[in-house]
Order: sequence, then structure tokens, then C-alpha cells
Amino acid sequence: MSGPTTRVLTVLELLQTHGQMGGAELAQRLGVDRRTIRRYITVLEELGIPVMTEQGRYGGYRLVAGFKLPPMMFTEEETLAVSLGLLAARQLGLADAAPAIASVQAKLERVMPANLKKRVRGVSDTTRVILPRGEPSLDDRALQTLTTATEASRTVGFTYHSPEHGGMAREVDPYGVVFRQGRWYLTGFCHLRGAMRSFRLDRISGVHLLPGTFPRPPDFDAAKFLSESFLSWGRTHEVSLLLHTDRESAATLFDMHSSCAEELEQCDEGLLLNTRTDSFEWFAWWLAQLPFRFTILKPEGLKDALREHATRLLSCCE
Repeated sequence: MSGPTTRVLTVLELLQTHGQMGGAELAQRLGVDRRTIRRYITVLEELGIPVMTEQGRYGGYRLVAGFKLPPMMFTEEETLAVSLGLLAARQLGLADAAPAIASVQAKLERVMPANLKKRVRGVSDTTRVILPRGEPSLDDRALQTLTTATEASRTVGFTYHSPEHGGMAREVDPYGVVFRQGRWYLTGFCHLRGAMRSFRLDRISGVHLLPGTFPRPPDFDAAKFLSESFLSWGRTHEVSLLLHTDRESAATLFDMHSSCAEELEQCDEGLLLNTRTDSFEWFAWWLAQLPFRFTILKPEGLKDALREHATRLLSCCE
């Protein structure tokens, strides 16, 4: 859960944007009860923020007239970019994202001219960004702590919970974080193993900064390292597929999966794809979305996972 300071500031931004809002609406926006909203209003008043309360059915909270900042100018392209960024941020599986995003959007709308404000709200109401659903987090503050440590070149400590060995203390020099296929990953130098490693954030708990610092390698690409790690990990499964299509039809699809695109080989019946995966379930979900026919050559585990996925889909039609 986000801290109370963040939520108090979010209340301020929402009131600056909307003029007047009821306690029930504010509570819904922030995911708290109305009593907590009243406590936040008291905090704002103690800070000298002029909040007025109106009782009754159509009452609510509002700021005194004139408590505004000057307009901020954005181009149409910049407005669209910011709006899409906020929509995508809501899909990243971050526990603290909702109040922070609400606060950012309220700030932008508050300082924008009326025409751009309408544009932002229009994009928010009519556009959807659907990313793979993220795994539940063990540590709600992990991502924030890791990004802070990466920027400051600070070593971090945490407990990594692996299916094979359970919880194990780790000290890592964080080089970068990556969101891929519905999961957040940390890449960096592991002191325990004495080598570069990647860690899933949904298996991390108790992240904290340590006194040590480190020099980050110049031009390090965390996403590239993670992709190469997927292909080299011994625990990943080899996959061989026959895609019944041509390169032109598959080009757009594999632009988003460059590591797979490099493995495509032309053959008489279509395209032969040899790659690896660490999750049969995810790969089966991905295959089910392909707009063309395919044949799984190996392994049997992937065939079983696809059968189970197809059975779940068919059960939805009963």
C-alpha cells in the first residue's frame, strides 16, 4: 500500500483538478474509506491548504478560489504520449500505481488548457492498453527500492524465494530492471554466485539498500541481457514449431519478439521456429493468439499445456 503522504497529496491534486468532489468519490479513487478521507482533509488543513467542506446530498470538499497553477502547454503528440503512458502504467502490476497515477493525471489536467484536458480525458475513456497480467508481488516496495538503487549504484539485499531451494539471502549490484511477458526482472551482479544473474521480482521479498556502491558497466542493456539469459538457462525447455505462414505475414508479430524472429527458418510447409521457454503455460497462451495455424514438433510438455489451455477455453462456452 502506498504511504499516507502520497495519498494526501493525491487528494490535493484531485481537488485542484475537479473543483469539488464528494467524500465517497475520493474514497473510491484512492481505495480507502470515507473516514480516512476526512483524516486526509484534516492533514491538508493543518498544512495550510484552504479546503472548504459543504454538507448535504450535493456537498463535498473543494479548495478556495484561486488555488491554481498556471497552464502547461503540450502538443497533441505529447498529450497522446503521456496519456498512453499512464494507461500502460496501470497494467504493470504495481501495488502503489493507482494513487500515484491518479495524482499524475490530476496534476496534468490541472495545469493544461481546456482543449488538451479534454484530449487527455478522451484518451483515458476510449483507449485501453492490455499487457500480460503480472504475477502477485511479495514486496510492494521492491520495484521502487531497486530503481532507486540502480540509479544511485547502491548494492541491495533481499530474500529470493526459489521453488527448488526456498528462501535464500542475496546481495546484488543492480544494473537494471525489465518488464517482460507480465513479469518484472532484476538483472545485476550477484555476490553469492560471483556472476551476473537475473531475478524475478515476484520471488523477492525484504528488499533494502546496503552501504556498498559499485561501478555500473557502461552501455549495459538490461533487456538484451535478460533475453540472452532466457536462451542460455539450462532449466529452459527447447521448443520446435512449424508455423504455417510466410515471413511477410509473421513479420509484424515477431517484431515484438526479436529473440524468436532470429530463430525462424524457411521450409516447404512454412516457417520452422526453434526457441526456448521457461514456462509451457505462458507459451501455450501465446500460441493460442497466433492468427495462423501451427504444429508443435516438440516437446510433449508444451502439447500438454496447450491441450489444458484449450480445454479451459472450451469450458467457457458451456
